[in-house]
Amino acid sequence: MKKSNLLVAAIAVLLTVVSFAFYSFKQSDEPARIKWLQITAVESVVPGGIGRSRMISIDDEGKMEEIKIQNFFSMAGINFSNIRQNDLTITNKISELTNEGWELYDVTSGVFSGNKDNTNGIFITRYLFKKKE
Repeated sequence: MKKSNLLVAAIAVLLTVVSFAFYSFKQSDEPARIKWLQITAVESVVPGGIGRSRMISIDDEGKMEEIKIQNFFSMAGINFSNIRQNDLTITNKISELTNEGWELYDVTSGVFSGNKDNTNGIFITRYLFKKKE
């Protein structure tokens, strides 16, 4: 093979490799669309179990789902059975969403005490999920 033919073949191979490398690292022109979903668990810390506790979500069509969960306190004080049941309910919801392709992105929690004696209030946890469309 002549040197000029060898040089042309080498340049052709080099251009092919460079083209593949360029297109393999090229970003998509269209950014990925992401859907967001937030689940809010509101657990009552009102003594005597008279508060209301719920897990609330709103889907992308605006439909609200409200799941009843237990209060932290009963008449006898803190109720660990209620806390265990709430943990199970919330974990089942997270499992359901991850099986549907949602990714748990962030968790934020806080406590609100409505008066100086701390005799009423809520414990709130927000679970933020994302999903690529």
